Amino acid sequence: MSSSSAPHHAAPKRAGIPLGKIAGIPVYLAYSWFIIAGFTIIAYGPAVLHDFPYLGGWAYFVAFAYALLLAVSVLIHELAHALSAKAFNWPTEKIVLNLWGGHTQFQNFTASPGRAVVVAMAGPAANFVLAAALAPFVLSRSFEGVADMLANILMWANFLIGIFNVLPGTPLDGGRLVESAVWKATGSQDKGAIAAGWSGRLVAVALFLWFVVLPLLRGVRLDITFTLITLLVCGFLWMGASGSIRHAHFRSRLYLVSASGLAEPAVGLPNAASVADVVAIAPSGSPAVVVCGPDGKPQGLVDPRAAAAVPHEALATTPVTAVSHALAPGAYVPEWSKGQELIQYLAKLEGGEYAVVDHNGTVTGLLRQQAVVTAITGKEARRGGRA
Repeated sequence: MSSSSAPHHAAPKRAGIPLGKIAGIPVYLAYSWFIIAGFTIIAYGPAVLHDFPYLGGWAYFVAFAYALLLAVSVLIHELAHALSAKAFNWPTEKIVLNLWGGHTQFQNFTASPGRAVVVAMAGPAANFVLAAALAPFVLSRSFEGVADMLANILMWANFLIGIFNVLPGTPLDGGRLVESAVWKATGSQDKGAIAAGWSGRLVAVALFLWFVVLPLLRGVRLDITFTLITLLVCGFLWMGASGSIRHAHFRSRLYLVSASGLAEPAVGLPNAASVADVVAIAPSGSPAVVVCGPDGKPQGLVDPRAAAAVPHEALATTPVTAVSHALAPGAYVPEWSKGQELIQYLAKLEGGEYAVVDHNGTVTGLLRQQAVVTAITGKEARRGGRA
């Protein structure tokens, strides 16, 4: 169970089956949830049938009811995240219940170490409260038969969900404790996220050693189902932690991304111009020449090699559009664009070249995808890739 943020103007993606809204927050059931539901039925159905043979095939419906109760527990966990965030005016985009439990997707917000901890810890706290609320009924044996079994399992499941989520590493909620502590000490959220990511990797390795390697060294025969679950959980933790580290490194370099700072010099020409006009302002292929439509908006880019191949006697009669290729629709950005906002906008565009314009709409530069990717990753962009 984790939380993440997304730009408020990002294109909506289908999250799964809509379950409605709670406190104005859309809730979705991801299709991957049915995998864990199926696993629960297969794993617990025979056990229910063994304890209550009179149920017959209904034992598997009881196992499915357990899967539904777990989903409700996860939903309560995620709602605790969302409602505590709402207290700080952090807008929640959606809650998704999925294969790994669930996650709460936030829109853009301004966080602080203390508030991040409160929102993160609200989830496990809700599970502890639910487990504590069930404890008196379970311990006093207030229920009988199947109801008693479900209440017992649900109590311990919520207790374990709470314990598991406070482990100190991303993508678990406890990772926020590490992140916030380092953030508070260094003043850098990115350093905190990287530390939490490495802590999450250590948690994954520790769980693998404790539940798989040590039993093997002791000669204990491993349960196949439990071992498979352990490996899946450790893999999930490792991937989530690694993703957090990569994302933090990405964020730490965003200050380098600036349309004006990364753009190469360029000038604009109307699409009624000729190649002779191109040669006059860019005789050696520099600066870049952007072709603009009648409305003044960039629509194409001159290919210097194609322009150089035009015979001298045909320069004045060859239109500039004959030696240019089209830019993607909307492939121009204000010269003051920078950081995350610029990255998010470019990610929506096709192609890898973008005109840079000033306040008057005049072309001042040409921003290439490769320059953006190099700035944020330190690596050369692959041809045909997206920024």
